[in-house]
Amino acid sequence: MGFRENLKAELTYSGMMVKELAAQTGLKKHTIDTYLSVRGRMPAADVAVRIASVLGVSVEYLVSGDETPGNTRSSRLSPEVRLMARIAEQLRPDYRKIALSLVETLRKHDISTTPS
Repeated sequence: MGFRENLKAELTYSGMMVKELAAQTGLKKHTIDTYLSVRGRMPAADVAVRIASVLGVSVEYLVSGDETPGNTRSSRLSPEVRLMARIAEQLRPDYRKIALSLVETLRKHDISTTPS
């Protein structure tokens, strides 16, 4: 697959809308729509880096679809976990600590109630 297909797949996987990607990358929605169109072109390297960063993947993955050992993808995480991470990044640091404590408490509870 090429850039267009990989970008589409990552948007679908993450549950992110094109307008959200545009806002988070500082690009115009129309520009991203161009990359997604059948006649879409490849973005400049700096733009590809911004898109990949927001989606949590490497530029190499977006361009080639290759997953190499040095090219780990956070997209292996479920869409819910990726969404939680994006939301957590937007929280104040003290709220992030509270959210982390909640998640750790839930994990401990889940482990203690899981049958052996």
